[in-house]
Amino acid sequence: MNIITQDILKTLAYFDYFNYPLTIEDIRSFTCNQYDQSHVDETMNELEKAVLVYKLHEFYSLQNNLSLADKRRKGNHMAVAQLAIARKAARLISRFPFVETVAVSGSLSKHYADEKTDIDFFIITKANRLWIARTVMHLFKKLTYISGKQHWFCMNYYVDELGLEIPEKNIFTAMEIVTLLPMEGIKYFRKFRDANAWTNDYFPAHATASNAGMEIKKSLICQYFEKTCNSKAGDLIDKWLMMVTDKRWKKKSANGKLNAHNAKVSMMVNRHFSKPDPKNFQARVVQQYENRVKDLLLLIQPAAITF
Repeated sequence: MNIITQDILKTLAYFDYFNYPLTIEDIRSFTCNQYDQSHVDETMNELEKAVLVYKLHEFYSLQNNLSLADKRRKGNHMAVAQLAIARKAARLISRFPFVETVAVSGSLSKHYADEKTDIDFFIITKANRLWIARTVMHLFKKLTYISGKQHWFCMNYYVDELGLEIPEKNIFTAMEIVTLLPMEGIKYFRKFRDANAWTNDYFPAHATASNAGMEIKKSLICQYFEKTCNSKAGDLIDKWLMMVTDKRWKKKSANGKLNAHNAKVSMMVNRHFSKPDPKNFQARVVQQYENRVKDLLLLIQPAAITF
């Protein structure tokens, strides 16, 4: 089996976990090597003839299920409205103290949404002020429950400018990084992408999004708050908030608390990041993806399966 065939099957296998069919352009963008369009087209025709891949109108999938195409079209359409809301929400979030970048993550960053989709945000803060920033934002989020808008402000992944490089280097984190949609603060978003250039090994053909607006401008009140917290007292407060939050989340995890999607809540905490524990959803996706690829390629060519 040639390399391009393996690469295409691997790409389809990853998105197959999410029941998400791909266009030819998607496939070319997410393969782990760069190929010209004619080469991809030719290989897709061969895979279709061999009944290894199914064409679902304008999409391709490992599943012969036309409803997946309808689901994707509907999801792409719903994402347009959700992204318009996300831009407004991101603009508001960016005005909070110590926030440097706000980007859309999760399924919406892949331009997909459904009736249950939350608007997930990836946030970069100033160095050593992540926990002050996060606490202020989550106090605000509590107010959004009153209006039922809490799903517009799912701020579940934070790093500060000293923790830009993501340590979990696998296909899941690479996918989440390259598909981030920056909304506010392009300067630090570019620094983040530079710090995670390792993602090019996974997706060398994927173009980096750069649709963020102008650099964030803070109000006078926010500037005064930041200046006040730029002190030894601010350091102590930030560390204390980190410890309090860590203790609270460990208690939730120990009690088996579930989130709105019936997944176990668990968070990893550090002075420079706040993020979902990768041992949960992330590890499951990677493991099932690798198993799917092995099964798929063993059907065709037992030797030389690489990741």
